[in-house]
Amino acid sequence: MDIRKIKKLIELLDESGIAEIEIKEGEEAVRISRMPKGMPAPQYYAAPPMAAPAAAPVAAAPVAVAVAPAKASTENVVPSPMVGTFYAAASPTAKPFASVGDEVKPGQVLCIIEAMKMMNQIECDRAGKVTAVMVKNGDPVEFGQPLFVVE
Repeated sequence: MDIRKIKKLIELLDESGIAEIEIKEGEEAVRISRMPKGMPAPQYYAAPPMAAPAAAPVAAAPVAVAVAPAKASTENVVPSPMVGTFYAAASPTAKPFASVGDEVKPGQVLCIIEAMKMMNQIECDRAGKVTAVMVKNGDPVEFGQPLFVVE
């Protein structure tokens, strides 16, 4: 990828206030991420179901903090690799990709995260047993937010 394109993406990020962008061209990909100045570390919480999109963004108050089981360490958590909407199955009537008690293996699809009208399959990076699903179907998720605990 041309360095001029990357510099232009950085400029666009600065001008727009977007925190992260990922671009793929064929086999090449680049992800640019930054935390806006003065922004505190992300706080993960379960937000109420979202209604139709509003004309202007409205900040929602935290409803409940999602806490991993006490025995789960961070190495057993499968985090969200992006911001989007969590879907446990390929369609509303389909069986979830992974449920509590399921044995999973590396490369197995755990869920789908919809980001910018793109459906992204999230795969497991290790073998084990799903001991917790930290998000409900249709919930918005943040980058790095715990999705599953696999032990």
